[in-house]
Amino acid sequence: MTGKPKLNPGLKLALDLGPLLLFFGANSRFGIFIATGVFMVAIVLALAIAYALTRHLPIMPLVTAIIVVVFGTLTLVLHDELFIKVKPTIIYVLFGGILLGGLAFGKSLLGVVFDSVFHLTEEGWRKLTLRWALFFLVLAVLNEIVRLTQSTDVWVSFKVFGVMPLTFIFAALQYPLLTRYAAPEPAE
Repeated sequence: MTGKPKLNPGLKLALDLGPLLLFFGANSRFGIFIATGVFMVAIVLALAIAYALTRHLPIMPLVTAIIVVVFGTLTLVLHDELFIKVKPTIIYVLFGGILLGGLAFGKSLLGVVFDSVFHLTEEGWRKLTLRWALFFLVLAVLNEIVRLTQSTDVWVSFKVFGVMPLTFIFAALQYPLLTRYAAPEPAE
């Protein structure tokens, strides 16, 4: 079976989480503005490494990187942390909205992204897509609540120690759906 080269799962996790962890570390030591610059460089570097190894750019990390660079640049140029703090809200609303929009047009877009990883029935893809769309929208609301009511340091900690565990827990809770709606493996 010849397909796109895949990253080692440990390396993929490091490339996904590394920029965020560097952001957290830089913020705790140097403040939000230096942390924003570190985050921008780290996310572009992670994307470049992933591309060099696979010759492929996954859409969600690419969109995230573009938004990080745009809002990070606004944060640094205007010296206003608001932009980096609303960036997650925009990303979550964008992803949630795109997934719901796809469903409204009869397309489970999550199935397009993860088809090579999971093999689900159409109903399974619809349910999984709806769940992830709603989860992204909940994350957008949570980000806004924390952004508006807490200090920048608490907000940064929430991004690393709140959103990450919530996402892993949510993903793990989808396992019963994945098994219930598993489609037969395609014959080779």
